[in-house]
Amino acid sequence: NPHTLLCARLLSRDPHVSIDEDFYRTRLQQALLMRERLFTAPFYRLVHGEGDGLPGLIIDRYEDHLVLQAGSLGMDRDLPLITAALQGLLRPAGILLKASGAARRLEGLEDRIEVLFGHIPERLEVWENDCLFQVDPRGGQKTGWFYDHRANRRRLRDFAQGRRVLDCFAYLGGFAIPLAKAGASAVTAVDSSAPALAILEENARRNEVEGLRSIHGDAMETLHNLRDRGEQFDLIVLDPPALIKSKKDFKEGSIAYRRFNDMAMRLLTPGGILFSASCSHHLSRETLLSQIAFAAQRGDYQIIGEGSQDMDHPVHPAVPESNYLKGFFIHRREELPEEAEKTA
Repeated sequence: NPHTLLCARLLSRDPHVSIDEDFYRTRLQQALLMRERLFTAPFYRLVHGEGDGLPGLIIDRYEDHLVLQAGSLGMDRDLPLITAALQGLLRPAGILLKASGAARRLEGLEDRIEVLFGHIPERLEVWENDCLFQVDPRGGQKTGWFYDHRANRRRLRDFAQGRRVLDCFAYLGGFAIPLAKAGASAVTAVDSSAPALAILEENARRNEVEGLRSIHGDAMETLHNLRDRGEQFDLIVLDPPALIKSKKDFKEGSIAYRRFNDMAMRLLTPGGILFSASCSHHLSRETLLSQIAFAAQRGDYQIIGEGSQDMDHPVHPAVPESNYLKGFFIHRREELPEEAEKTA
């Protein structure tokens, strides 16, 4: 493609291979086999671009329905072949193309949201971490859901019992609702999207979660307001959307990560846990850690674990950008009674 920074993408090292329906069916079968070994239920990322040998293609599976993203000119052109291969392999009830965003514009492609096959209902369902979620495949973010944090959400449930929880970018409740069901004493969910919060509240009702407080507003402004009201939380989830979308945004975006972590730490009780994550592939693990370290100077904190994308988001060894999600489990150490006396 002469209109993008990446002039070509590699599908095969064999110069004699035919890129046809059989080629895509084979790659999709390989991807499916791995997921079926990992997951007992058909809710996962079926294809993760370069990680599955299909650069520019994302496919998320919602049981009998599939949502595709085509982020390259080549994949966009081959959508009829890919659709036919998926029909033969999975017999889905519907296939939705949700292709929009900066990646397509860099490829010289227009946004496309259209049904490629069958029927796609207004809402799809996701079964994850013992919870059932409603997802808006057309109006929601990306393909509608974020399977990449599945394992991190499951891990956080171990800290939830009796805790006051704050989820700063709650979206549809992927963190908030499992934490509430795991025994959190109170859950506050913050998001700037009113439609997303409406679905979150619906998801809370479907999962018989009561007393969840939702706040519609800007995350940073809300953090300031919570601090000014003297509120504190025992478990905080800080998972913003990509704050660094390109290299030119690096300086401003990295400072934003520092500020968010600083504000979250101000609201964290002694003995509390902060899960701080970034999906910006332009932000390295080391840089995120340095911003967390800068924010942590005013307190006594320790990192007790790290999180990454779940196994249905495989990483190509030669494409570090496919390993985009990083996160840290941060513990605020408690001051013992004798230490408090010495301080006094």
